[in-house]
Amino acid sequence: QVQLVESGGGLVQAGGSLRLSCAASGRTVSNYAMAWFRQAPGKEREFVTGISKSGGRIDYADSVKGRFTISRDSARNMVYLQMNSLKVEDTAVYYCAARTWATTFAASEYDYWGQGTQVTVSA
Repeated sequence: QVQLVESGGGLVQAGGSLRLSCAASGRTVSNYAMAWFRQAPGKEREFVTGISKSGGRIDYADSVKGRFTISRDSARNMVYLQMNSLKVEDTAVYYCAARTWATTFAASEYDYWGQGTQVTVSA
């Protein structure tokens, strides 16, 4: 099993940047496909980005392509989400998730979740 803890959320103005971190414990992140999801009030949890076990495949939601970057540091057992050019519509709780098998866009397919970190983007 793996335990996930997110950090780095906060309040930022539109156009600004934030870097979210996901600290893993129990097993190394290279044993899992890792992903970031987000959930805004009244909306379903949605896929933001994911990285495969090997790190050779990275997927992004169309809404964040070119602005967000996922990265993984297996030595530190960390996963990061660099968010640039933030928009008001990026406001949500962001979750780190892990899956034993291949990356998928469906939240229901992920086995492990962090508690989430709030990102608020003001106009």
